[in-house]
Amino acid sequence: MQKYFGTDGIRGKVGEYPITPDFALRLGYAAGKVLGRFGDNKAVIIGKDTRLSGYLFEASLEAGFCYAGVDVYMAGPVPTPAIAYLTRALRLSAGVVISASHNPYTDNGIKFFSTKGTKLSDEIELQIEEELSRDFVAPTTLGRVIRIEDARGRYIEFCKNTYPHDLSLRGLKIVLDCANGANYYVAPHVFRELGANCIKIGCKPNGVNINVECGSTHPDALVAAVLEHKADFGVAFDGDGDRLLMTDSAGIVYNGDKLMYVILKSYLAENKNSGKNIAGVVGTVMTNLGLELKLKQNNIKLVRSQVGDRYVMAELEQHGWVIGGEASGHLLCLDKHTTGDGIISALQVLAGVIRLKKPLKDIVDWQDYPQVIINVKSNGGGSKWDSECEAVIQNARAELVGNGR
Repeated sequence: MQKYFGTDGIRGKVGEYPITPDFALRLGYAAGKVLGRFGDNKAVIIGKDTRLSGYLFEASLEAGFCYAGVDVYMAGPVPTPAIAYLTRALRLSAGVVISASHNPYTDNGIKFFSTKGTKLSDEIELQIEEELSRDFVAPTTLGRVIRIEDARGRYIEFCKNTYPHDLSLRGLKIVLDCANGANYYVAPHVFRELGANCIKIGCKPNGVNINVECGSTHPDALVAAVLEHKADFGVAFDGDGDRLLMTDSAGIVYNGDKLMYVILKSYLAENKNSGKNIAGVVGTVMTNLGLELKLKQNNIKLVRSQVGDRYVMAELEQHGWVIGGEASGHLLCLDKHTTGDGIISALQVLAGVIRLKKPLKDIVDWQDYPQVIINVKSNGGGSKWDSECEAVIQNARAELVGNGR
């Protein structure tokens, strides 16, 4: 079991272990040593969101990797999925993102992508943690640092190329809320270059205002802007750009469950002979029952995973499917990218609206079931407590008989 890595890297409050400069230095060194075992191309790329502390951890990780003899490509502030793409495009050993996603600026985190642009396996994370316990060894060679001047431009073109070439956003007015985070530069360029008339909010990062009363976790600002500007759609991202939610012209908010359904319907309508395996989709234990029942009506299977995109990804790979996601707005379209991507997901939703020639409220032809989350803390009862809990769950399932969860 990992000591430091969680479901999405290492995360915590800045200044509290392990989110400290000395730990980041050791982490870079340890990761460099482990990644160096898997080939001769010892090089990584580092990106970050707009948090003030990003500069601190960027420098520490850079020093650690270089001391381990690994070359470092610096991308600067870019969305998390941009690092996944650039890691693959540049044929690097790994990608590193400095971000705490939708958390406040007082937090930060470090997460890794493999050379394939996917999250690191548990096995490699455990190897890195084992390496963290070892002392530094005097290097025989040092890594070099290379600044990628056009990292954002490369990613903009990649995003645009995932949008159908026979469609355009011309004539659409779209509000973009970039959470004062990593999408503040990229997203407006993507949507404008595809023809949209963009209104920007949350696009003035100052190092401390990331996710503050804006972005996908605070949709009120997006709704207000859509109504004020009489926009056709609103799109809100989180701080590192891998999640989204959307609104229609009436300001109705659509979460990840509903947006995933729109993408699915679009894919079904696009071309039944496209070769995409869309016999099923992957959600999580948090996916609303309303979506599951609607999919069942259409003979489409829903498989639930644990919360976390890495678990969604694992189920997609196991079944050979391409669409999955979480209600939080972390969506996966594996025919477009190897990881969750807010911009690319939004583009697929908009393509669906245009292709299906229906407004969002008509495409999403199902209602949420009421859903409440209650956290239950263990009293230390161990297996007896667990078995009693399981008995309550089983009794509830028997009582609901498919009409609830």
